Amino acid sequence: MRYAKVMLPDGPLYVSVEGSDGALRAVAPMDSPPEDPVGIAWPEDFQAGPLDSFKVLAPVRPSKIVCVGRNYKDHATELGNEVPKEPLLFLKPPSSLLAPGGTVVMPAISQRIDYEGELGIVIGKRCRNIGQDEDVREYIRGYVLVNDVTARDIQKSDGQWTRGKGFDTFCPVGPVVSNEIDPCGGEPVTVTTHLGGKLRQTGSTVDFIFGIPELLRYITSFLTLEVGDLIPTGTPAGVGPMQAGDVVEVRVPGLGILRNGLAAD
Repeated sequence: MRYAKVMLPDGPLYVSVEGSDGALRAVAPMDSPPEDPVGIAWPEDFQAGPLDSFKVLAPVRPSKIVCVGRNYKDHATELGNEVPKEPLLFLKPPSSLLAPGGTVVMPAISQRIDYEGELGIVIGKRCRNIGQDEDVREYIRGYVLVNDVTARDIQKSDGQWTRGKGFDTFCPVGPVVSNEIDPCGGEPVTVTTHLGGKLRQTGSTVDFIFGIPELLRYITSFLTLEVGDLIPTGTPAGVGPMQAGDVVEVRVPGLGILRNGLAAD
């Protein structure tokens, strides 16, 4: 299953997606997920076509975005931080969501805005206190690309990360949600980030400090994850600053390309 959310003249619509990453196609309308009832009738004359011929929207509508910091050893050390002994979590507000193709707005109060390409988990079943013997995959709807955009100077000066991570447009996500990859089952999933067409980040889920089962059990030990919630799983080494006019691309095979531009506020 792969799906995207697109805007039609009558309103937004969820569509099933097929094809390879360079040639994704919107195939047919599909039911909206329960957390996002888009509320329009399926168009009788819907025409399948290349996904990039549609206006693509963010395919998630989470009640919360629970992010994982420093989940790759090399990323922790590149910023001069110790490797965490347990998952390091922070929240982004849903107001930070940005659609594929949208423009990240670089706030004037920051002198350094970084990209952080990540694999995101989309929750498919309400969960709390996931047991050690439970298969966490029953709670996962699928996976999606995320760019955890960060005002690095503000993050460092504040000490806590809410402001540096939470500006509007600081969470690009999409273009598709897919359950056709299985990092929980031991399948290596590679995340790459390109800036201006040049490769900047490469990381694999096999290099996670805390794997997906451990993350979900840890998170649900103290809070309830609702259907549709988004869990970005951490970024590999190679983070760096962006400038107005840059284009950043996050890629995972099977999930398409999350491409966003940048502009000064």
